[in-house]
Amino acid sequence: MSTDYQRAREELGRRLRELRAESPDGRLTGTALALRLGWPQSKVSKLESGRQTPTRDDLRAWAEAVGQPAAFDELQARLKGFESHIRSWQRLLAAGHAPVQETWNAVVGEARTLHVWDGHVVNGLLQTADYARSLFTSHAELRRSPQDTENAVRARMKRQEWLYRPGRRLNLLMWEAALQSRVCAPDVLAAQLDRLLGVVGMDTVHLGIVALDSPLRVPAGNGFWLMDDRLVTVEDWHAELWLDDAETIALYRRAWDALAESAVYGVEAQQVIARVRRGIKA
Repeated sequence: MSTDYQRAREELGRRLRELRAESPDGRLTGTALALRLGWPQSKVSKLESGRQTPTRDDLRAWAEAVGQPAAFDELQARLKGFESHIRSWQRLLAAGHAPVQETWNAVVGEARTLHVWDGHVVNGLLQTADYARSLFTSHAELRRSPQDTENAVRARMKRQEWLYRPGRRLNLLMWEAALQSRVCAPDVLAAQLDRLLGVVGMDTVHLGIVALDSPLRVPAGNGFWLMDDRLVTVEDWHAELWLDDAETIALYRRAWDALAESAVYGVEAQQVIARVRRGIKA
């Protein structure tokens, strides 16, 4: 968890503690507040110490229980402030993958130039429906989120319309490991690689492949997206990071540029993809 995120959570916890101490009904102990709320006392302690992230319902209940319901708006604003940077998958996927994909469609739709690094799977803008279906199914099982695979696939396929809009440019780097990753059935992976072979040379796509034996200036690291020069998104197991400060954006662009030096393009990229494709046995 990032230091900035944890610091913000601790600050929110301190504010909750202040509100409890300043209750119009007199200073409440953590135990007394827990009894009012019907919560375990440990939850009150974790929220005040920044060891647990409250929900909006938690904040509303807290403000009302300490006799200061007007404080809810302030508390909610604090929560939104740091949630905008680290977006928990547990929360995002509460209604399934499709709403998340629609949000992504809107964010990507605003961008004109993307710089993307994918080290584990084929990028969503170039996925086939069957490949995307396999990924959504496995992620829903892992995260125990609602199974809305078909709606999620349709939303992801809709996003690919971005590639055919004037003035758009996808600068995509993929590690060879992403091509070889058996996250789907062999025939699905073979069709996915055929799709990649077909986009090499496409006007709006600049595709670079980093072979497994290529020297790397920097470690491969997690996949990330740079949206113009305004936003970086990074996916991890527990959450998706949305980072918009200039220093961080510049750091990720340097990482992308360093990885780009290890990539091959055009015919050479096709040769790497074709080599992997030939190795697939149904």
